[in-house]
Amino acid sequence: MGGHGPHCASGLPRHVSRDGPTIADEAQGRLYAALDLGTNNCRLLVARPEQRGFRVVDAYSRIVRLGEGLGHTNRLGEAAMDRALEALACCRDKLEDRGVERFRLIATEACRAAENGPQFIERVRQETGLALEIASRETEARLAVAGCASLVCPDANGVVLFDIGGGSSEIVWLDLRNRCGARGVALTRFIRAWISLPVGVVNLAERHGGRHVTADTFEAMVNDARSHLEAFTLGRELSAAICDGKVHMLGTSGTVTTLAGVHFGLKRYDRRRVDGAWMDNEDVTAMIERLRAMPYEERVDNPCIGADRADLVLAGCAILEAIRRRWPCQRLRVADRGLREGILMELMAADNVWRRKPPHRQRPRGRTR
Repeated sequence: MGGHGPHCASGLPRHVSRDGPTIADEAQGRLYAALDLGTNNCRLLVARPEQRGFRVVDAYSRIVRLGEGLGHTNRLGEAAMDRALEALACCRDKLEDRGVERFRLIATEACRAAENGPQFIERVRQETGLALEIASRETEARLAVAGCASLVCPDANGVVLFDIGGGSSEIVWLDLRNRCGARGVALTRFIRAWISLPVGVVNLAERHGGRHVTADTFEAMVNDARSHLEAFTLGRELSAAICDGKVHMLGTSGTVTTLAGVHFGLKRYDRRRVDGAWMDNEDVTAMIERLRAMPYEERVDNPCIGADRADLVLAGCAILEAIRRRWPCQRLRVADRGLREGILMELMAADNVWRRKPPHRQRPRGRTR
């Protein structure tokens, strides 16, 4: 859903694991930041490198609905841009207050698709001083892999990773049959194929309606999303790999974190319970059916959905259902992490933050002279 659970900033400090025994001296105490301006959310992470990854020291998340009405007008609306600018100004203040020097700030589908996307990026620069880049769909897919790589099952032969966003949804096939022990960010080298669907929770809900969703409406949304999957060039090869076994799904989006939160019956969204959780195929089906049966008002009242997402969550479920019908896997792992974490990992790796310890030298045995 272009974001994760409704309490993104809760549960700090966050730690992302990585194999890297030592921190370079010059990186000690250095802060890094990643900003993701999507169709639905504006989100920021500020983190410090640690021995086995990084620790988040500050986070910000606000639903801005930048892509509101975009599917009808092909333009970003004035009210939507104003909301985004207000959130971006808060992010700028955090970067300045923290003294962050290394960061990457990206905008995704809404700014890619809008006729006035480049003009909005220039307005952001003039009014906030922030230089956002409009990321390509391929970059977005790679960063999602980099951010979620630590959740890939060590003995998996493949992963169907998906990121259901506000205006687009990325699907990546990681073919790990010859990974030879590779882990972490190195798994981005094993992207066999990827596709970016021009459907996300915002534009799908705007086309079909998101508040009061009948069974027929839900099926129409599923078919809408599924029609775009035919463009996946290696779809049959992926299906064959799944049939061979040891391929699991890995989902990074508010849709799957919401499903997990409802599945666990959380009274308040808790990232520690959700991130990394496994759900069997039957559990996912049951949760989608449960959400479909909820009236809009009940979705609003659910602590893992809330008013901001109550009209979008079923569109996310429809996209997930389309993916599941096309490539059915027996298990789904839930990620409350993704693009921003991928940015941080790539920035830190580029700076050679994590250095291997030199091999321990054993003193030669025997008589000394």
